[in-house]
Amino acid sequence: MKRKLSFFLVALTFLLASVAGAAQPEAFKVQTAKALLDLCTAPPDNPLHREAIHFCHGFLVGALAYHMAENAGPEGKPLVCFPDPAPTRNEAINMFVDWLKAHPELMNDRPVETEFRFWIEKWPCKP
Repeated sequence: MKRKLSFFLVALTFLLASVAGAAQPEAFKVQTAKALLDLCTAPPDNPLHREAIHFCHGFLVGALAYHMAENAGPEGKPLVCFPDPAPTRNEAINMFVDWLKAHPELMNDRPVETEFRFWIEKWPCKP
């Protein structure tokens, strides 16, 4: 019995370790752009998929909304100016994910800085 239990625990450990890097609890600390990408790309079979996708959207939208609010009004100097019509939230987030995947050199950078590199590159404000 002990042998079966030991085998089961070892197998379970390997199974849990084999789950794609996406949406592991550590990613929710969002200390790197890679952690944010892992949350944004959590596969549907990941037990934390729903939480990860919602966290991703909340993180990206929250940072952008704060920036836009902070830079609203005649004295504001926004860094990002969306086209009219603006992309949907899902479209913009998918563009960010694709862009980040194409920039592996940024994976260890701060997630908010990486997010704004994307926004500014994609939709800079014209002077």
